[in-house]
Amino acid sequence: MRMVDLIEKKRDGKELTTEEIRFFIEQYTNDSIPDYQVSALLMAIYFQDMTDRERADLTLAMVESGDQIDLSGIKGIKVDKHSTGGVGDTTTLVLGPLVAACGVPVAKMSGRGLGHTGGTIDKLEAIEGFHVELTTEEFTKQVNELKLAVIGQSGNLTPADKKLYALRDVTGTVNSIPLIASSIMSKKIAAGADAIVLDVKTGEGAFMKTVEDARLLAKAMVQIGNNVGRQTMAIISDMSQPLGFAIGNALEVQEAIDTLRGKGPADLTELCLVLGSQMVVVGGKAKDLDEARSMLLEVIENGSALEILKDFIQGQGGNPAVVDSPELLPQAKYTFEVPSKEAGFVSFIEADEVGTAAMLLGAGRATKESVIDLAVGIVLHKKVGDQVKLGDSLATIHASTENIDQVLAILYQYIEFSKDPVTAPKLIEEIITA
Repeated sequence: MRMVDLIEKKRDGKELTTEEIRFFIEQYTNDSIPDYQVSALLMAIYFQDMTDRERADLTLAMVESGDQIDLSGIKGIKVDKHSTGGVGDTTTLVLGPLVAACGVPVAKMSGRGLGHTGGTIDKLEAIEGFHVELTTEEFTKQVNELKLAVIGQSGNLTPADKKLYALRDVTGTVNSIPLIASSIMSKKIAAGADAIVLDVKTGEGAFMKTVEDARLLAKAMVQIGNNVGRQTMAIISDMSQPLGFAIGNALEVQEAIDTLRGKGPADLTELCLVLGSQMVVVGGKAKDLDEARSMLLEVIENGSALEILKDFIQGQGGNPAVVDSPELLPQAKYTFEVPSKEAGFVSFIEADEVGTAAMLLGAGRATKESVIDLAVGIVLHKKVGDQVKLGDSLATIHASTENIDQVLAILYQYIEFSKDPVTAPKLIEEIITA
């Protein structure tokens, strides 16, 4: 089999066989095929697309290129959740305890963040003593007992994907639905999930800027998951403005605690109920989404989700007292209000730019070497559609320095107003179950 034949075949719009896809992935992973030939094939895929069968084969080939996590020691259907990312996306911190309290095991492998704020692990490490270094035995035992554990990414998962992504990044082939979908799904499948729930973001703060592109990606990933034997559901949700109010690690932990108490922001709460309902259904604990939603509301109301959070924190070395006393979380040295310079209705909040402002405070990483300040960030007080009077606080800045001029300038520039009432953006665009 020759790589040039695969390139020409895909260039001409023909299907690659399972064997040809496996050959390409295996040979590229072991450095037997040069980058220039793989670049040519990626560009051919970019223009000619792939069939559902090709996408599933590509995903499985990438899964098999490295280690695969064995979660067979954990009882029940293991459900994983993936978000395509955004600003203030605290859902994992809420969903873990919420879904676990309904009896669905959440065995989560998470990473650290590069960008606006930290990843799930960075947020959890805002809790004193919390650690993600668990042995396989400890991880399995905790999920079986508490239904929830989170560990850091380890092992040699999907090395083919890592190589392909680095190449796509420099060859103009990042924005390809089959390549994005197989990249995401290969990592989820290699991490051992039995079922997968996807939150595909759309809007200015998302990778997929339009609903149409987000729909294509969501359907592609659901199709891949179902084709390789993982029950998969997805939603398309808005990320034109930050999710919730908090952007920053300790601030987002506190917001997650508030949400599990039933006192969180309306948009974050609703998104967690929609995603959590899917997780409970694919986890086999409810017959439909309505029943699952009722279960989730009950575990918030009766406090059992909050108790799971405390046990989870204690199980991984953290101080569970933060749940009842959030002031034990890291606190910023300074806080500053951002008074509105005009009256009217908030018409637009540029999610990416607000995220950048939080990163400038130290809440995120500009590079892999950057050190995160877990205490700093921004808490919004107004969202799109809210009425604002002159002098009302738009946000509170939590900072480690008094020099916040650049952050203030960004917030004033990218929170826009209208004299007329504005309708808030639709949070859930679509639910995709097949």
